[in-house]
Amino acid sequence: MALKPRTGNQYVISSGEWSAVVTELGASLRELKWRGEDLIVPFDPNKVIPCCNGWVLAPYPNRVTNGQYSFDGEDYQMPIDEFDRQSSLHGYAYRYMWELVDLQESHVTLSWRSPDIAGYPFDITITATYALDENGLTETFTVHNNDSVKAPWAFGIHPWLANGKHATGQAITADNEPCRLELHCDTHVTVDEHLLPTGEEPVSGIFDLRDNPTLEGRGFDDAWTDITNRGEDGSTSAVFTRPDGIKVTLTGDKTINSWQVCTGNEIGEKARQAGVAVEPMTAYADAFRTGKDLVVLEPDDDYTTVVTFHAEQI
Repeated sequence: MALKPRTGNQYVISSGEWSAVVTELGASLRELKWRGEDLIVPFDPNKVIPCCNGWVLAPYPNRVTNGQYSFDGEDYQMPIDEFDRQSSLHGYAYRYMWELVDLQESHVTLSWRSPDIAGYPFDITITATYALDENGLTETFTVHNNDSVKAPWAFGIHPWLANGKHATGQAITADNEPCRLELHCDTHVTVDEHLLPTGEEPVSGIFDLRDNPTLEGRGFDDAWTDITNRGEDGSTSAVFTRPDGIKVTLTGDKTINSWQVCTGNEIGEKARQAGVAVEPMTAYADAFRTGKDLVVLEPDDDYTTVVTFHAEQI
């Protein structure tokens, strides 16, 4: 009997110049192409996902100190994922196979209901739809609280935007540096040696990305907030421009309150990706502990976040 890939079934969708592959494992975006060019760094469907590529970060993005938090009068302990940093990382959704709800030529929908986990016993169902059209990729994520009690919620995604090259290890830095990143946020989140938040500061120096600078001399695994470029509908965009002239605009709806950017400079040789992670989030690290931008889902509540990818040649 032939085994399916370790990341599960591979759901292929396409529309015009666009194509994408979503995995059964974690509803992860494994591949996104425009005019045959990789816009995100793809990964091998038969190997461990190397560096959070394409993950759905739920029910929280980024880190939670010591994996511990209190909610509605109860204390919870989640598994420690990073022992050197003593933190839980990126939630639970990426660890499980998701159920296929619908697959058509240009879109796919998957869902995942959380099991009764000691660190997050809340009964939620997440539905993820990836839809392609001539404008690009639209990702729609809706969480529903099936429970009779409130549930904490925060969300993000983890695309590694491809730099257009194929270097490995530390050679990636030279390929990332000519890329440009435009991010309209007034505040940079300060962190400790474990990459856990310690406070906020006005953007300045290398952390000021408002004028579309190159990434030369800028190595990040940082978050930004206080978004200033919201449209009339509340949306916000980050713009990543490669030296080959491909410009990728990643837009989050009004629920996006922060952006995380990781250039990977401190990531090990084998896991480092040939690009830059640009992660829209409803809340940055430690939201389960601080309550900053934390969503409280009432029983039978829904909460939806929409993110789009658009590309153009300049």
